[in-house]
Amino acid sequence: MNEDLYELIGGRSTIQAATELFYRKLVEDENLQHFFKRVDMAHLRSRQVMFISMLLGGRVHTGKDIHEAHSWSRDHGLNDAHFDLFLKYFREALEQAGVKPENAEKVMKRLESKRSMVLNK
Repeated sequence: MNEDLYELIGGRSTIQAATELFYRKLVEDENLQHFFKRVDMAHLRSRQVMFISMLLGGRVHTGKDIHEAHSWSRDHGLNDAHFDLFLKYFREALEQAGVKPENAEKVMKRLESKRSMVLNK
């Protein structure tokens, strides 16, 4: 099923396009942009493409542990409201990249399943 979802949404090229759109939205949002001021955005985008691909069955993620990767952000106020914005913007980006709403919803469920790891709940 993982592999099917990765292919169903268009594979790496769709994930890459959605990730680009997503990060443009995040850095423009005053509620989120402070989390990215000290981040190498090109590196982050490439890691995010790998992570989303792995989450959907496309390839192995070789980046940091998701809990560790969000440590600094948690220490600086990352909370459920921020995570909700993340989900909103990623869903919009997926649909702008051509993913059908019903398939975007499946991706969002996978991302939602990572909330507790990101927020340390």
